Amino acid sequence: MCTVIVHVPEDSTAAIRVLAVRDEDPARAWDPLGAWWPELPGVVGVRDTRAGGAWLAADPAGSRLAVVLNRADLIDDSLATGSRGQIVLDAAAGQGLPEVPPTHGFNLLTVTPGRARVAMWDGDAVRAVDLAPGVHMIAHDDVDDPKTARIATWHDAFAAPSGEDWVAEWVAALERTTALPPTDDRAIIRDNRPHGYPTLSLLVCAASVSAAGADVIYGELDEPGAWNSLQLR
Repeated sequence: MCTVIVHVPEDSTAAIRVLAVRDEDPARAWDPLGAWWPELPGVVGVRDTRAGGAWLAADPAGSRLAVVLNRADLIDDSLATGSRGQIVLDAAAGQGLPEVPPTHGFNLLTVTPGRARVAMWDGDAVRAVDLAPGVHMIAHDDVDDPKTARIATWHDAFAAPSGEDWVAEWVAALERTTALPPTDDRAIIRDNRPHGYPTLSLLVCAASVSAAGADVIYGELDEPGAWNSLQLR
């Protein structure tokens, strides 16, 4: 039940900005932002230690970024033989999606210069949408879905960045959302256990993508599901 905020500027040559909050089971080990894939030289990301894929990955020199969010589906476990983390690595390396992904459902955000695209897989078909200029939020349903409580509550809290210190602006907005307890369905920094999932918010990444490259920074919460002042680097 991750959350991603995206700003697509009117000027297609300007950088697209992304703030991504990862929710996962704290018992499932991960590796922080780094170059973990020797078969993909130049690709950096947050690696899932168990499966070897990525939650978020980028090719800085190639100006590509990808991040995946789980999405509800009706796919039988026996049919979901692939890893959503591999889908992220493929996207960061510039490869497209298969027509029928061999994974459980997902929302996959891929960012390249001037373009932010979300592919949505629910087990029936892959749908894709290019994000129009403006600020967008993605969680476990459709983009900007008003049925998603945190999107309905906080979408307008993340204004288009007004200056170069956009990370500080959005982290401050994220901190303001923590006035809600993490078990509240409207929360972005979350404890999803009361909702039937063993996941809590663990970390935050911010990224900027333009023709000049993809820049990603990273910070972990001191305690899963509990806010603390973050220094992303």
